[in-house]
Amino acid sequence: MRTQGGNMKGLFENIVKGPSRDGSSQLEILLPQEKTFLNAAKNDDIGTLSRCLENKVQINIKTELDRTALHFAVANMKENAVAFLLKHNAVVDIKDKHGMNAILLAAWFGSLSILKMLVEKGADRKSKNQEGMNALHCAAQNNHSSIVQYIVKDLQLNLNKPTEKGKKPYHLAAENGCLEMAETLKEFEYNTQEKDKEGNTALHLAAKNGHTAVLEELLKEWNLIDEDNEEGETAFYLAAVGNHQECVNLLLEAGSDINILPKTNLSPMHIAAERGDSAMALVLLDAGIACNGQNNRKESPLHLAVKNQHTLVAQLLVESKCDVNILDERNQIPLHLAAELGKADLVDLLLKADTDLKQKDKQGKTPLGVAARVNHIIIVDMIIKAERYCAWKEEIQDNTAIPARSYPLTFKLDHTTQTSQLRTAIWSMAYHQLKPKDWKKLAQQWNFTEEQIKGIGEQWTGSKSYKEHGHRLLLIWLHGILLTGKNPVKDLYEGLVNIEQRSLAEKIRREINGVQSQQKCRIS
Repeated sequence: MRTQGGNMKGLFENIVKGPSRDGSSQLEILLPQEKTFLNAAKNDDIGTLSRCLENKVQINIKTELDRTALHFAVANMKENAVAFLLKHNAVVDIKDKHGMNAILLAAWFGSLSILKMLVEKGADRKSKNQEGMNALHCAAQNNHSSIVQYIVKDLQLNLNKPTEKGKKPYHLAAENGCLEMAETLKEFEYNTQEKDKEGNTALHLAAKNGHTAVLEELLKEWNLIDEDNEEGETAFYLAAVGNHQECVNLLLEAGSDINILPKTNLSPMHIAAERGDSAMALVLLDAGIACNGQNNRKESPLHLAVKNQHTLVAQLLVESKCDVNILDERNQIPLHLAAELGKADLVDLLLKADTDLKQKDKQGKTPLGVAARVNHIIIVDMIIKAERYCAWKEEIQDNTAIPARSYPLTFKLDHTTQTSQLRTAIWSMAYHQLKPKDWKKLAQQWNFTEEQIKGIGEQWTGSKSYKEHGHRLLLIWLHGILLTGKNPVKDLYEGLVNIEQRSLAEKIRREINGVQSQQKCRIS
């Protein structure tokens, strides 16, 4: 039987509501008259109860879950029916298959008057269910302070014992957000900082379930806010993993150590990254959480953000200067994952963060090799653009170089209006004027590496594939030219001349210069 957060309600669904959702009923094993008797107890129908007894229905008849009419009457808080059944000597301590009897149900549902009737009839005041819950536990979990007052003051019973799971009433009050109950138990000195059998204190349980008011009260006197449970989880960790931001803020204000890791080595930042929870990620990063921690598979939060395609969280991590080159167990950096997924936004983010383009995974593949292997041609071209840009920066020995002429630093496809005429010209050249081997000659002329040439040529769509290859090459070349502030007409002219395409070079120069001249006239 589950006892967390009001889950007992479902346990008594048949008592309160009758048949379960699938149409089955715990009354199926009964005769019609017996079913009528139990329904009468549930509905406080004294006349029907009397007639059934006159017709020799057994007062303690049980359902298939071992529930009697008294169970039904108590769970539905029908005082008249309870009084009637007790007057006719219903057995008060019969337990159902979950160990619940009438006195436990009265405490659970908060009927003080019924509880008193049962006590007067001699019910076992210290009765427990299968999980070791007594009446005080049942009342504490459901915030029934009047029941607790009666048990402790009037009956003078000490039921402040642990359940089978090691939970005392104070644990259950905190776990279920029962602030009034927590204060009542504190009055009786039943508050405790002990741990249950899973190593959870009341602080853990309140934080885990997002009970801000209870947590705030507990923190006023809590000694060790960074205690961990059997899984190595602190209250802060549980609050963060549960996405309870108000609880997270309370624990931060109280000075929680946010970098204590559980046995899984999954930090709250890992969880936020995996879920794409940008709000929690921002809270954690602002609080100074370590963002380069690795889980048991050596994945960093950035690996998980990329792996699960959560661009916003990945961006927050990159902006927080996390290590973009940290290796997982497959020797992959986050860019390997983004390349394999074919996600241009993530690839662009990582490329702009100066990620290591030469890093090889355990299969010997660079990010470019991974993208080429899975045929993500847009990603292949983006990585080649980045490789060439990095080579240019190394060549001029200026790692702070910025794009010239306000050309944006991005490695995505260029859709800007300022380059539309140039892009039209090189498209026409690639598809109508270049010969089959020209694109490779140009690539070599412009210092493309063998791996880059192979990456461009990986896609094969037939005998005309060279046209697509040439077009991609020219777009990559144009990106580099514009980003480094060179003259595209001059560079293209020289390239074509060097591969013995002088006539084409002259034609292209005239076309582009003509377009540029016309643009200047329009602008003026």
